[in-house]
Amino acid sequence: MVAKKKEGAMKQIIFILMLVQIATFQMFFSILPCSAQDGEIETNAADQTDLSVTIYNQDMALIKEQRSVTLPKGEVTLAIRDVSGRIIPETALLSSDDIRVLEQNFEFDLLTPESLLKKFTGKTIKIIRENRETGQEKTVEAKVLSTHNGIVLETGSGIETGLPGRLVFSHIPGNLRTSPTLTMTVQSIKAENRNLALSYLTHGLSWKADYVAELNPDDDRLNLSAWVTLTNTSSTDYTNARLQLVAGDIHLAPQQNQDRANPLMMRASAMAEDGFVQEQMFEYHLYTLGRQTTLKNNQTKQVALLQAENIPCQKEYRLSGNGYWFARNVGDGIQRPKVEVLLNLENSKNNNLGMPLPKGTVRVYKTDTRGMLQFAGEDNIDHTPEGGRLNLKLGNAFDITVEKRQTDFRKLPSTGQDTFQFQSSHDIRIMNAKKVPVTVKIYESMPGDWHIQKESHPHKKETAHQALWEIQVPPENQIALTYTVKTK
Repeated sequence: MVAKKKEGAMKQIIFILMLVQIATFQMFFSILPCSAQDGEIETNAADQTDLSVTIYNQDMALIKEQRSVTLPKGEVTLAIRDVSGRIIPETALLSSDDIRVLEQNFEFDLLTPESLLKKFTGKTIKIIRENRETGQEKTVEAKVLSTHNGIVLETGSGIETGLPGRLVFSHIPGNLRTSPTLTMTVQSIKAENRNLALSYLTHGLSWKADYVAELNPDDDRLNLSAWVTLTNTSSTDYTNARLQLVAGDIHLAPQQNQDRANPLMMRASAMAEDGFVQEQMFEYHLYTLGRQTTLKNNQTKQVALLQAENIPCQKEYRLSGNGYWFARNVGDGIQRPKVEVLLNLENSKNNNLGMPLPKGTVRVYKTDTRGMLQFAGEDNIDHTPEGGRLNLKLGNAFDITVEKRQTDFRKLPSTGQDTFQFQSSHDIRIMNAKKVPVTVKIYESMPGDWHIQKESHPHKKETAHQALWEIQVPPENQIALTYTVKTK
């Protein structure tokens, strides 16, 4: 038992030493000066003369940029740095006058202390050791034997493990890149400086709409502002980019297709000075920011989308039932379903809106009697065109309660094979503790063929399988809805 404990403790010590070794190695390694790979023309973000980013709802973006690059005549390898680390390589398209692309590769094996050391396995590096007493440094050569679960080196003194000092590498291997790089072999007709147009699709860029609504004291009008929330996790910065957003659900093939056309822009329908201009694009909607912006890697940015005031809205109290009440005996128990509170409004110009609203989250606030803004609830909306309706579920009513029970149930004789008939009676009691009257809409889902035989309040047949009662309840009072229904 003691031996096993000692063995376990030793394993923990070795594991901790390995972690310390790797962390220390990341702090104390260096590379001798090196230049770009032989025969390779390199271009980075500093060469960009134009950049535009179009972001879609499905964690995808179209990057279009132009770079000023001097190319010699003949065949040359062009290394395009500072592209997205999550690029879809097969969608990359490079175009310019008098050049032809022969081959392209995406280099994503990035330079890190671990990857650099691994590339030098079987090769010689230098170790700089410092005498702790004198402070003098001594350089020795070592061969990297293994980097698996630690470092194993061969020096003139023998085989060593652990980190013996600072490691010095003579160069960066050709297949290691300091940033995501797209390399292309191109044929240039003549030597000159030219603008190269590069476009590609990438993951790692997304956007969503966030709406903030503020209700008035009477809950019948609101002010609405919308923000676009942009997120960049593509491992690349996009500086001074022209930004466009596409709202809509674009179909993506299960396997990436190499032949993807750039979207064609169509007619504009709304203008903004520095905000977003909205226009129709194919079966979607395009929002173009009226100024340039910068999207940094691992950053979330918010940009104003719209602002509208004094929008008419209607508060609705809704009770929704289930179809199983009508085809079985549920017993004498009382159910107490919650009454939902909804806020309904129409996206129309007459209501001071009337522009396509991208899907997102609407958060509703209301000012209390002390002038403090309070959160009232939130709901998600889908893409909503002009003329569409927003039905926002904000929560459940506190002062409106319901008791629901089945007062009678009978299974009637069958009228044919695989045909069943039922008759059931129901009592729904709505209690209003408010000091103002309320109207509660009761939606019941009716299965099969159904017919209301008798009822205390008239209903409307909303759909083939839904009945609606609108019950007005006086302040601090209660109303009972009773009905009998036959279902088949």
